[in-house]
Amino acid sequence: MSGPMHAAPVVVPVLLALLGVAFIGIAVVYFTNTAHQLPAFFPGHDTSAGANHHHHMRHGLAALVLGAILLIGAWMAAIRRPPS
Repeated sequence: MSGPMHAAPVVVPVLLALLGVAFIGIAVVYFTNTAHQLPAFFPGHDTSAGANHHHHMRHGLAALVLGAILLIGAWMAAIRRPPS
């Protein structure tokens, strides 16, 4: 049976949930660390002298919102599965 209401494979909600949790973790890193303390591969990492007290709140908020959207998507994909 195919169509717009067909059930998503088990992998889809699990993958969405893992990505959602990862993005929420990234948001926590942005909220708790200054630009100087961020890992070098994070956008917003800054090694200049004035970066010691600067937090990237917008980056953290964007990661938090994206994580929440991914978790909602995982939940939506999971509830559309027919009972086994």
